[in-house]
Amino acid sequence: MTIPTRDRFLAVVAKRPAAGQTKTRLCPPLSGDQAAALYECFLADTLDVMRQVEGTERSISYLPEDANGYFRDLAPDFVLHPQRGDDLGARLDNLLRDALAAGARQAVVMDSDSPTLPVANVQAAYAQLDAGADVVFGPCDDGGYYLVGVTHPQPRLLREVEMSTATVLEDSLAIAHALGLKVALLPVWYDVDTGAELDRLEAELLHLPPATARHTRRWLAEHIRVTP
Repeated sequence: MTIPTRDRFLAVVAKRPAAGQTKTRLCPPLSGDQAAALYECFLADTLDVMRQVEGTERSISYLPEDANGYFRDLAPDFVLHPQRGDDLGARLDNLLRDALAAGARQAVVMDSDSPTLPVANVQAAYAQLDAGADVVFGPCDDGGYYLVGVTHPQPRLLREVEMSTATVLEDSLAIAHALGLKVALLPVWYDVDTGAELDRLEAELLHLPPATARHTRRWLAEHIRVTP
């Protein structure tokens, strides 16, 4: 990993969009090609959010291994790292551990499925770590989390939890309690994995400023219903 130029590290975990492999739970109502195209918009909007978090080393941790060129074209201003590990927990642990080992004082990783996430939520993660939290989570209302941040490696929090279940956050908090860690929770948000969550996103965008999730908003306006 490239040595961070700042002591705050911010990464997003992302996949190169591919029909039939990306956002498959959105099919239906979307086709495979549509789901991949929409995910690319989610990712672009996530990068826009990250660019508003000042004083951070911004990074994309990507899959598959040969996707460097795609992500370099998408975000030439970001540091790129291929994901390492056999499952999501291991990949998150490796990413955060590597960032801390390379000199970051605080390491935060977020998902790429929450295009309307307020930048204030991400900024608050660092504020909580500054205030003494050992770990900070951004809870999703489906039982997972959209963000996790640490000041020291916490492998058990990531490797001993079964990811992509309705109890990810609950299980993580139980381990944190057992370890005696000071935990901070950010405001609850949501990611977009299902048709119902896509409906929720469309409804939310009708009441948000036009600059919010501009890529997603434009795609939905062209393909579904949302006003640009």
